[in-house]
Amino acid sequence: MLVAVAVFVLAADVVSKAVVVAQMPDHRPIRLLGGLLTITYTRNGGAAFSIGTSLTIVFTAIAVGVIVYIVRAARNLRSLGWAVALGLLLGGATGNLLDRVFRAPGPFQGHVVDWIELPHWPVFNLADSSIVCAAVLVVLLALRGTRLDGTRALQKPDIPDPKYPSQ
Repeated sequence: MLVAVAVFVLAADVVSKAVVVAQMPDHRPIRLLGGLLTITYTRNGGAAFSIGTSLTIVFTAIAVGVIVYIVRAARNLRSLGWAVALGLLLGGATGNLLDRVFRAPGPFQGHVVDWIELPHWPVFNLADSSIVCAAVLVVLLALRGTRLDGTRALQKPDIPDPKYPSQ
Protein backbone atom coordinates (compact mmCIF):
# COMPACT_ATOMS: atom_id res chain seq x y z
CA MET A 1 0.00 0.00 0.00
CA LEU A 2 2.84 2.39 0.88
CA VAL A 3 4.44 1.92 -2.55
CA ALA A 4 1.12 2.24 -4.40
CA VAL A 5 0.25 5.51 -2.64
CA ALA A 6 3.77 6.90 -3.13
CA VAL A 7 3.84 6.02 -6.84
CA PHE A 8 0.37 7.53 -7.38
CA VAL A 9 1.32 10.78 -5.60
CA LEU A 10 4.66 11.01 -7.40
CA ALA A 11 3.11 10.37 -10.82
CA ALA A 12 0.33 12.91 -10.24
CA ASP A 13 2.85 15.49 -9.04
CA VAL A 14 5.32 14.98 -11.89
CA VAL A 15 2.63 14.98 -14.59
CA SER A 16 0.84 18.03 -13.19
CA LYS A 17 4.09 20.00 -12.97
CA ALA A 18 5.07 18.98 -16.51
CA VAL A 19 1.71 20.15 -17.86
CA VAL A 20 1.91 23.47 -16.02
CA VAL A 21 5.49 24.12 -17.15
CA ALA A 22 4.65 23.22 -20.78
CA GLN A 23 1.33 25.05 -21.00
CA MET A 24 2.00 28.17 -18.91
CA PRO A 25 5.38 29.54 -20.00
CA ASP A 26 4.00 33.09 -20.05
CA HIS A 27 2.92 32.76 -16.39
CA ARG A 28 -0.63 34.09 -16.91
CA PRO A 29 -2.85 32.80 -14.08
CA ILE A 30 -6.00 30.84 -14.92
CA ARG A 31 -8.91 31.61 -12.61
CA LEU A 32 -11.34 28.77 -11.94
CA LEU A 33 -14.48 28.45 -9.83
CA GLY A 34 -14.98 32.20 -9.62
CA GLY A 35 -11.47 32.74 -8.28
CA LEU A 36 -11.71 30.07 -5.58
CA LEU A 37 -8.94 28.19 -7.40
CA THR A 38 -6.28 29.77 -9.57
CA ILE A 39 -3.63 27.94 -11.55
CA THR A 40 -0.49 30.04 -11.22
CA TYR A 41 2.93 28.93 -12.40
CA THR A 42 5.63 29.93 -9.95
CA ARG A 43 8.98 28.59 -8.72
CA ASN A 44 9.95 28.28 -5.06
CA GLY A 45 13.50 27.79 -3.85
CA GLY A 46 12.45 27.56 -0.22
CA ALA A 47 10.04 25.57 1.87
CA ALA A 48 6.37 26.24 2.58
CA PHE A 49 5.39 29.91 2.34
CA SER A 50 8.75 30.51 0.55
CA ILE A 51 10.56 30.31 3.88
CA GLY A 52 14.31 29.80 3.62
CA THR A 53 14.78 30.49 -0.09
CA SER A 54 18.54 30.52 0.43
CA LEU A 55 18.47 27.09 2.11
CA THR A 56 17.49 24.96 -0.89
CA ILE A 57 20.39 22.55 -0.32
CA VAL A 58 19.26 22.04 3.29
CA PHE A 59 15.71 21.18 2.18
CA THR A 60 17.20 18.78 -0.36
CA ALA A 61 19.15 17.01 2.39
CA ILE A 62 16.07 16.87 4.63
CA ALA A 63 14.02 15.31 1.82
CA VAL A 64 16.70 12.66 1.27
CA GLY A 65 16.71 11.91 5.00
CA VAL A 66 12.91 11.59 5.08
CA ILE A 67 12.95 9.23 2.10
CA VAL A 68 15.68 7.05 3.64
CA TYR A 69 13.78 6.90 6.95
CA ILE A 70 10.53 5.85 5.26
CA VAL A 71 12.23 3.15 3.19
CA ARG A 72 13.87 1.74 6.33
CA ALA A 73 10.68 2.01 8.42
CA ALA A 74 8.67 0.21 5.74
CA ARG A 75 10.17 -3.13 6.83
CA ASN A 76 8.30 -2.95 10.15
CA LEU A 77 5.08 -1.55 8.71
CA ARG A 78 1.90 -3.52 9.51
CA SER A 79 -0.61 -0.69 9.78
CA LEU A 80 -2.74 0.39 6.81
CA GLY A 81 -3.04 3.91 8.24
CA TRP A 82 0.71 4.26 8.58
CA ALA A 83 1.23 2.78 5.11
CA VAL A 84 -1.03 5.45 3.61
CA ALA A 85 0.53 8.25 5.69
CA LEU A 86 4.10 7.26 4.86
CA GLY A 87 3.16 6.68 1.21
CA LEU A 88 1.77 10.22 1.01
CA LEU A 89 4.90 11.57 2.64
CA LEU A 90 7.25 9.49 0.46
CA GLY A 91 5.51 10.50 -2.77
CA GLY A 92 5.39 14.17 -1.81
CA ALA A 93 8.98 14.34 -0.60
CA THR A 94 10.20 12.54 -3.72
CA GLY A 95 8.21 14.84 -6.03
CA ASN A 96 9.71 17.98 -4.53
CA LEU A 97 13.16 16.36 -4.31
CA LEU A 98 13.12 15.68 -8.06
CA ASP A 99 12.50 19.38 -8.65
CA ARG A 100 15.36 20.33 -6.34
CA VAL A 101 17.73 17.89 -8.04
CA PHE A 102 16.84 18.46 -11.70
CA ARG A 103 15.38 21.96 -12.13
CA ALA A 104 17.08 25.33 -12.49
CA PRO A 105 19.11 27.04 -11.18
CA GLY A 106 21.19 23.86 -10.80
CA PRO A 107 21.54 20.35 -9.43
CA PHE A 108 20.48 20.02 -5.77
CA GLN A 109 19.53 23.71 -5.75
CA GLY A 110 16.53 23.60 -8.10
CA HIS A 111 13.37 25.50 -7.41
CA VAL A 112 10.14 23.57 -6.90
CA VAL A 113 7.28 24.18 -9.36
CA ASP A 114 4.18 25.43 -7.51
CA TRP A 115 0.89 25.99 -9.31
CA ILE A 116 -2.19 25.69 -7.07
CA GLU A 117 -3.40 28.96 -5.57
CA LEU A 118 -6.28 29.40 -3.15
CA PRO A 119 -7.45 32.77 -1.82
CA HIS A 120 -5.27 34.08 1.01
CA TRP A 121 -2.88 31.11 0.78
CA PRO A 122 0.58 30.68 -0.77
CA VAL A 123 0.90 28.82 -4.07
CA PHE A 124 1.61 25.09 -3.66
CA ASN A 125 1.65 21.80 -5.61
CA LEU A 126 0.32 18.25 -5.29
CA ALA A 127 3.47 17.09 -3.47
CA ASP A 128 2.99 19.81 -0.86
CA SER A 129 -0.66 18.91 -0.32
CA SER A 130 0.30 15.23 -0.03
CA ILE A 131 2.85 16.08 2.66
CA VAL A 132 0.25 18.10 4.59
CA CYS A 133 -2.29 15.25 4.36
CA ALA A 134 0.40 12.86 5.60
CA ALA A 135 1.13 15.12 8.57
CA VAL A 136 -2.55 15.26 9.53
CA LEU A 137 -2.82 11.48 9.27
CA VAL A 138 0.35 10.98 11.35
CA VAL A 139 -1.09 13.19 14.10
CA LEU A 140 -4.37 11.23 14.08
CA LEU A 141 -2.54 7.89 14.20
CA ALA A 142 -0.34 9.12 17.04
CA LEU A 143 -3.35 10.39 19.00
CA ARG A 144 -4.99 6.97 18.61
CA GLY A 145 -1.78 5.31 19.80
CA THR A 146 -1.37 3.30 16.59
CA ARG A 147 2.19 2.14 16.02
CA LEU A 148 3.90 1.31 12.73
CA ASP A 149 3.51 -2.39 13.42
CA GLY A 150 -0.26 -1.97 13.79
CA THR A 151 -0.36 -2.44 17.55
CA ARG A 152 -1.81 0.13 19.89
CA ALA A 153 0.27 1.81 22.56
CA LEU A 154 -0.49 0.56 26.05
CA GLN A 155 -2.70 2.90 27.94
CA LYS A 156 -1.89 3.87 31.50
CA PRO A 157 -3.87 1.86 34.01
CA ASP A 158 -6.47 3.75 35.96
CA ILE A 159 -4.98 4.90 39.24
CA PRO A 160 -7.60 5.18 41.95
CA ASP A 161 -8.07 8.56 43.51
CA PRO A 162 -7.37 8.31 47.28
CA LYS A 163 -10.31 10.62 47.96
CA TYR A 164 -12.71 8.14 46.34
CA PRO A 165 -11.77 4.59 47.30
CA SER A 166 -13.22 1.91 45.05
CA GLN A 167 -15.99 -0.20 46.44
